[in-house]
Amino acid sequence: MIVNDNAFIHPAAKLADNVEVEPFTTIAGDVEIGEGTWIGPHVTIMDGVRIGKNCKIFPGAVLGAIPQDLKYKGEDTLLVIGNNVIIREYCTLNKGTTANLATTIGDNCLLMAYVHVAHDCILSRNCILANNVNLAGHIQLDEYVQLGGLTAVHQFVKVGAHSFIGGGALVRKDVPPYIKAAREPLAFAGVNTIGLRRRGFSSEDVHLIEDLYRTLYVKGNNVRQGVDIIIKDAPDSPFKDNILKFIAESKRGLIRGYKSR
Repeated sequence: MIVNDNAFIHPAAKLADNVEVEPFTTIAGDVEIGEGTWIGPHVTIMDGVRIGKNCKIFPGAVLGAIPQDLKYKGEDTLLVIGNNVIIREYCTLNKGTTANLATTIGDNCLLMAYVHVAHDCILSRNCILANNVNLAGHIQLDEYVQLGGLTAVHQFVKVGAHSFIGGGALVRKDVPPYIKAAREPLAFAGVNTIGLRRRGFSSEDVHLIEDLYRTLYVKGNNVRQGVDIIIKDAPDSPFKDNILKFIAESKRGLIRGYKSR
């Protein structure tokens, strides 16, 4: 463990042997940090934070502050950060409430500068949040979600795997998997073909997904009609199953299809 003399680490904190802590950082007692993690200068890590291996926490980040939720009454909750996570300058990540008991950041996520992640959010692995993204409470991002800079996401929204949301978006409804979303109000803007191909999806896979979303968003069907047609006519595939499951579990409803004005 390499700790600068100007850092403060509570004696009860549990840091792996090769953790590095830079000057003017404060680490509270109920904190655990895995091996190979680097904590930059002027970082504040409060009680209830669990950080995995090989993470990088940049200057000014505040991890584990209590929820900005008036219902929070001081209960013991956590902020759990996975392995290989990069948290850039001045990010603020709050711990959970009794709803989930934890805010969770999955492995290999990148949170760029000034990102805010509120209480009880769940970020799956490999998510990228660009600068100034703001997540309200209880949001779920499935794996490989990418959010453009200055995006704001309403509480309880869910974003499906491999989706990309353009910068400056206001996300009020659920965003299904595999798509791009943009414009105001936020709308379907096509399948995330570039992202899917980068992650090894075949051309056949992409075409199957495109056909499903043509039925759901392009051919003039409402969601119920689109779902009925997909169930009846679309060939069986894991993509069909994932899309239908996401729609069935949606609590806020789906973003709209694009309509020219």
